[in-house]
Amino acid sequence: MSEQRKVQRRRLLKAGSINFHRAATIDCRVRNLSPSGACLEVVSPVGIPDDFVLVINSDHLKLPCHVIWRTATRLGVEFTPSEGGGVSGSEGPAGRHKLLSGQDNR
Repeated sequence: MSEQRKVQRRRLLKAGSINFHRAATIDCRVRNLSPSGACLEVVSPVGIPDDFVLVINSDHLKLPCHVIWRTATRLGVEFTPSEGGGVSGSEGPAGRHKLLSGQDNR
């Protein structure tokens, strides 16, 4: 499989949650992250919709996502603009970009 990402992702392992339908939550692990997307590890992708919000509490992030690909235990997602115009958390847009691009040392 050839690499098709526009932006290189940095590897990490963080706890996250997939939130959808206002109340449903599925735990996940964030395996890698970039300003444009992430790879998420889940027990099973069954029941996870194509569009949801990824929450990374340790970084105070809420990231609207769209699923690009799925395997038995992983999801590749692209971040999408929210109705309010972007992702939320981590000291505004500049702080989020710094964090997602790996320039923040948290």
